[in-house]
Amino acid sequence: MSAAPSAGSGRAEEADRKPRPRAVAILAGTALVAFLADLTTKHLALANLSDHEPVRILGGFIYLSLIRNSGAAWSIGSDYTWVFPLITIGVIGWIVWMALRLRSMPWAISLGLVLGGALGNLADRIFRAPSPFHGHVVDMISVFGPFGEYFPVFNLADSSLVCGVILAVLLELTGRQRDGGRVTRDGRPVDAGDGQATATEQRERA
Repeated sequence: MSAAPSAGSGRAEEADRKPRPRAVAILAGTALVAFLADLTTKHLALANLSDHEPVRILGGFIYLSLIRNSGAAWSIGSDYTWVFPLITIGVIGWIVWMALRLRSMPWAISLGLVLGGALGNLADRIFRAPSPFHGHVVDMISVFGPFGEYFPVFNLADSSLVCGVILAVLLELTGRQRDGGRVTRDGRPVDAGDGQATATEQRERA
């Protein structure tokens, strides 16, 4: 006969499902810093690069060139600009949903970078010319060539998004969970094989 779960274990599981305030704060803070950095660099680019030749720095490794992009990388999807804000809003909603159980600091940084980058480019799509939800994104960083000959011209929001996604992939590969736990490659909790039973296993044995 199985014993009923104790009230204490139920409260512990409920607490485990709640987000950790510190992790949520780190997510929000990372997103805010990424968003403000992107907003500032775009303002500076518009103020200093408009109607100017590209600025060559680091021996030509990087060029600062003002580009207004209506599409994605290399202007892909330029005729469907309105689609990108909708995708971005979906990504933001997904991150908010993920934050409901967020207890991992590395995941907080990863999701914060993605959120900040998404908000940076979404602001361009909504508020910049030519019209709401058809706005062109301000890009200004080109590598190896002044006009994206070898790599798409990008901005800090793009960099934030890429870094956040790369960090998320690394966290997944190392088994780190958004709730603060960690699993092996076969999906088992890291401490499951060292003689310490999980709460679920203990209830099943009772």
